Parts: sequence; structure tokens; C-alpha cells
Amino acid sequence: MNLPVDKNNTIKDKAEISFQQPFSRRKLLGGAATAAVVLVQTAIGKTVQAAIPEGAFIHDDPTKKPGPLPSLLGSRSQFEKPVRLPSDTSSRTPLQDLYSTLTPADLHYERHHAGVPTINPEAYELYIHGLVEKSMKFTLADLKRFPAFSRICFLECSGNYRSKADGKITPQGIAGLTSQSEWTGVMLSTLFREVGVKPKATWFLAEGSDAAVMTRSIPVAKGWHDAMIAYAQNGEAIRPEQGYPARLFLPGWEGNTSVKWLRRLELSDAPFMTREETSKYTEPIKDGKIRQFSFDMDARSIITFPAYPVQLEKGWIEIRGIAWSGRGKISKVEVSTDAGKTWQVARLQEPVLDKAHTYFRHLWQWNGNETEIMSRALDETGYRQPTMSQLLAARGESTGGYHLNPITTWLVKQDGQVLNKPDR
Repeated sequence: MNLPVDKNNTIKDKAEISFQQPFSRRKLLGGAATAAVVLVQTAIGKTVQAAIPEGAFIHDDPTKKPGPLPSLLGSRSQFEKPVRLPSDTSSRTPLQDLYSTLTPADLHYERHHAGVPTINPEAYELYIHGLVEKSMKFTLADLKRFPAFSRICFLECSGNYRSKADGKITPQGIAGLTSQSEWTGVMLSTLFREVGVKPKATWFLAEGSDAAVMTRSIPVAKGWHDAMIAYAQNGEAIRPEQGYPARLFLPGWEGNTSVKWLRRLELSDAPFMTREETSKYTEPIKDGKIRQFSFDMDARSIITFPAYPVQLEKGWIEIRGIAWSGRGKISKVEVSTDAGKTWQVARLQEPVLDKAHTYFRHLWQWNGNETEIMSRALDETGYRQPTMSQLLAARGESTGGYHLNPITTWLVKQDGQVLNKPDR
């Protein structure tokens, strides 16, 4: 924009400055917007500041009228509308829309077997019996009287994998059945000591209060190690979709074992061979065999930016994503920007927590040529995230759809379009 100036290069008359197009506030730098000025050029090319007329803004000026008063319950900005992708039995976390490894409770993925039951917390009871010194019932108030424990940890469905032949699928669509929260509750080991678990007890049955009466057999060793009865999530009561008023939570293990709406634990000297661990949640492998009780979630990572449907511009780009492992901490994430020919170590965001989503970042200068970008995770046990071909070679061609954690590849086309490339 050229301004009328005198021989001393001074603006003659600010009233003569005309703004041909209205300004959008988001186009202005923070300082310029605050001062209601904009940088413009004079006719001889010198940059100066000029005041922005009130009428030049597209939107109403929020400084001209009071906003709403404090409310009973906060809400997101009307301009922020992250959503989960729903299906008949699940909904997926929008991984590409999150700014932290913590998932807002209302965006935590859901997976149900018979819908969400309504349970009055005043009537809630957890019954523990079987191979124990004394069978006991615990109300919600009883559970909250025990010493509380909190930890940040991911939860993931064992069926957390999808792909599309046309590549038009987001990180949410590929791996959105994982979320992370700060979980609070009582350690299961505390309750085990309270009831007196007998030495010969090696398994326990966890039973839910949903219409499917979801049940899983869990090794007692996991209960003593790090299992929790969680009644809070991200600082508030656990959501109904996540098991209100209390659920079993098994850090690092496949999500179906963390039985929601928990109502009963039965101690035994053998697994119970329930429907969910015989007809479901097992994986066919080589030689006609079935892999059962594959509890741990293997190390995995996914680039969440850039990813479909992002349209890139040539230049410097910060590649971002998350990595996680059910067997401990992520020790390293490697990123390739040349279709796997070479790999560079990405920067991990601290703190790197045990059995938790970990953010990684890598600065990349895209030259405008078509290429493929991908990431692979390495956890503290030495396990490295495989390609799909490596998974199939290890397990056989029929994988059953569970525990698939292949490297995810994004194809960056010359026009800047980003598509998912089918796994190989």
C-alpha cells in the first residue's frame, strides 16, 4: 500500500489513507493488532506505521461490548470443534487436533460391547471373593477412603488399526483408538492386602456391569504390580463412557482388559476362559495356531503433522507426532523424510513417562519434491516398531486385526497434498 508523503517522507494527511480491503485480525501480528496499527509502504518504498480505521476490521470489535459472565461449566470456543469419529461400537480420538499428550476427557476414545450403563454411585459396590482370606464388598466411598494414587498413562484398543486404499485417512482414522489421561484411584494391591489374597491365587476375573457383562482373566501378578481401580480422570470423576463410577485400569495392556463399570473380582488358580478371551481378542499366527493372552501393547508411533488432509507449502516444517509402548518408556523415535532410505533421531518432549504417549518433533526443510515421511519407535526393552511386511513375516498372513503396530507412511506429493500410503 502506498501512502501520500511530502518531501521529508512524512505522511501528509492520515485521513487520505484508504484501505481498499478490510483486515482480518488473524492476519495481523499480535503487536500490530494490539496497537491498532499496520505496517505499510510509502510511495518511495519506506515502511511506516499507520492507524487502522475501526471499520477496516471484518469482525465485531470484542472491546466494544462485555462478554458472557462466568458460567457453571466451561466450554470450548465456538471456533474450536474437535470431534471423535463414531461407529457402532467405538469412537476415535482426533490425534491430529491435540496440542498435548493429554487427551481431554470428552475426546477420549470409546469402545463398548453393549453400550454405556447408567450406575448410581450411591448404590455402587465392588465385590472381591474367591481365593481370599475374607470376601469383601467396597462402596465407592470405601474406595476413596484408601490412599489415592495418580499416574499419566495411555489406553489403547488392541484393534487400533485402519487403512484406506485411496490414502485419504487421518491419524484419527488410522490409530485413534488410543488416548491418554491422568488416572486417579486406589492401587489394586491395596485391596488385595485388605482381602488377603491366598498364595495359590494366580489369576483373577474382572467383571463389568454393562449389558454384555464384559469379563477378562488377568494374572494376579499384574494386580500386585501396577493395576488400579480408577474413579477419576484428568482431575474429575471418570466419565460414564470410561467406566463411571469405577473401572479396572491396567497400564500398558490392551484396553479390553481394563474392564469398565467394574463390579466383581474373583481370585482363582487358573484363567476363566471367558468369551472375550476365546472367541475374541486372540490372534491367528503361523501353522494354524492362535496367540492368546497377548496383553502388552507393542511400541508404536505415528506422525500427526503433516498428515492427511494437510496441504503443505515448500519450506521449513516441524514434523510432529506421538510414540508409546506398553512395556515401558520410549527411548528413541527415528524419522525418515526420504521414504526410509535414511533415518534421523527426533527430539522427545520431556518428561518421557512409563507406558505413556510421548511427543516427538523433527525439523525438516521440504524442497517441493514428492517424498515419503515416516516414524518408528524404539522402547527401553530394545523393541523397534516394525513395518507391516515384518509383522506378516513374523505372524503369518492372517493377523486377526489385533495388535497391529506397523510404521505409518505419509506420501507428500509435489502439490503439497499429504496422503497415507498403504503399509508395506
